[in-house]
Amino acid sequence: MNKIIFLKRNSIYCLLLLLTSTILPSCISNKKIAYFQDIQTIDKAQLENATKFTEPIIQSDDILSINIFTLNPQSGAIVNQAASNTVLGGGASTAVAAQQVSGFLVDRNGDVELSLIGKVKVAGLTTYEARELIREKAASVYKEPNVQLRFANFKVSVLGEVNTPSAYTLPNEKVTVLDALSLAGDLTIYGRRENVLIVRDNNGKKEFARLNLNSSKIFDSPYYYLRQNDVVYVEPNKRKVSASNSAQVQTISVIASVLSVIVVAITSLR
Repeated sequence: MNKIIFLKRNSIYCLLLLLTSTILPSCISNKKIAYFQDIQTIDKAQLENATKFTEPIIQSDDILSINIFTLNPQSGAIVNQAASNTVLGGGASTAVAAQQVSGFLVDRNGDVELSLIGKVKVAGLTTYEARELIREKAASVYKEPNVQLRFANFKVSVLGEVNTPSAYTLPNEKVTVLDALSLAGDLTIYGRRENVLIVRDNNGKKEFARLNLNSSKIFDSPYYYLRQNDVVYVEPNKRKVSASNSAQVQTISVIASVLSVIVVAITSLR
């Protein structure tokens, strides 16, 4: 009789051990997961202190989409002939795909070369300033030209603990770090929301910044708005590291628990 009671208790203990080893790894605290936890109410002062968007500056190796419209469509078509340039783009898959982008490459001297107009130095200018400069130069060749100019390869890369890491080519210049993370499918449960790294190339020099997505102060950061070729990196948290290191141990524990239950069950039936 004592042996049967002992075996039943042992079976219950093994079942509890099995359930505990299976359930506990999946339990993740809500702490440090929600964004902007310190926001209570939005007041006027907070809105005034938020970072204002400033237009990105054109740099060497940028590709610009430039279209000049004139009273004579045929002459405008000559100017608008642009070479195709291969850039990195992405979106749907984790593999970064090469895309053909039609536009004018800014050379290492900061110039773009336009048919009939010649070389125009645009590096160091915003797209608005470059558009006005090209319009002035085009006015010497064409009557009342209208110029449209934008980045053709405004690319940001999102890496690390996100659902879809990739390089994303965007159609506009006004892009925030939240926009980039949204394109990447948001952070995984293992991403460190309090320590997102931004890597920026500023005139050949690397700049680094850390953003805390749990804090509303992110809206005050000069890195809240991204620039072309910025890299957003989300580090794994300690839970991800621990989960990776203990994956084999947990698997062995579950298997051992299952085997223990089977052995005890077989023994108790005898």
